[in-house]
Amino acid sequence: MPYAKLRDSVKLFFETHGGGPPLAMIEGWGYSRWMWFKQITPFSKKYTCIIFDNRGVGLSDKPDEPYSVELFADDLRELLDHIGVRRAHILGISMGGFIAQEFALKYPERVLSLVLVSTHFGGERAIQTPKETMDAILSIREEELGAREALRRKMAFAFNPEYFEENPEEIEQIISWRIEEAQPRYAWLRQAEAVQSFNIGNKASKIKAPTLIVAGTNDRVVPHQNAELLLETIPNSKLVLFEGGSHLIFIENADTFNKAVIDFLSEVDEGAFNTKVRKITINVKG
Repeated sequence: MPYAKLRDSVKLFFETHGGGPPLAMIEGWGYSRWMWFKQITPFSKKYTCIIFDNRGVGLSDKPDEPYSVELFADDLRELLDHIGVRRAHILGISMGGFIAQEFALKYPERVLSLVLVSTHFGGERAIQTPKETMDAILSIREEELGAREALRRKMAFAFNPEYFEENPEEIEQIISWRIEEAQPRYAWLRQAEAVQSFNIGNKASKIKAPTLIVAGTNDRVVPHQNAELLLETIPNSKLVLFEGGSHLIFIENADTFNKAVIDFLSEVDEGAFNTKVRKITINVKG
């Protein structure tokens, strides 16, 4: 099985798919590489997709010690070194978006472009997850509800209620994947600590890579107003706003999301990216 052994002996599990320019894809809090099940096939037709499990989740090691977004960014750098990738497009969802921004600031020479999905830049200016949402998520205990029901309740916040109810087979499949590679609660909380302490704030203005920001107006985890703040702060950026989209846009509205990302990456690769139109709104309601 493909593992990259890091400086502190932690092993990261990774996979590569396809061919073409490298595209590193970073998952969010509590999620592992299976989350890209609707992206791998279309993306790998043009790109070498690098998917991996952050420390603390999936098949990667899960040390019970402090995690940080900077640590995750260093892990990604070492993973790319292990694979032999000098520069890559970087796509991150939610916590993965934090890691992508940190990576772009710390290792700008390694970044071809950024795709930041359902995320923010941390600090006082960012609009945090509503307290009632975070409290509810943190209060869900597997030992009280059982693994499947606990995961179902946590995941419900990330989807539109209608989608969650109308796609039970897909939801159950995702839950099954998560149970197969169950994340210990301590590791889940370690990742949560990294999320809650993330703060680059105005330093995001120093990101120079071409950047696509994607958000949904029905995001109950990371309020979509953060996307507007990212757009204002990152100079070479544009925003695709999904009217009616949830936190997990890339699953609920996969076809539209995939096209937006591939179009952006193609523009960057062809030297045709521009910010003449900085914001595009796509209606995905109903």
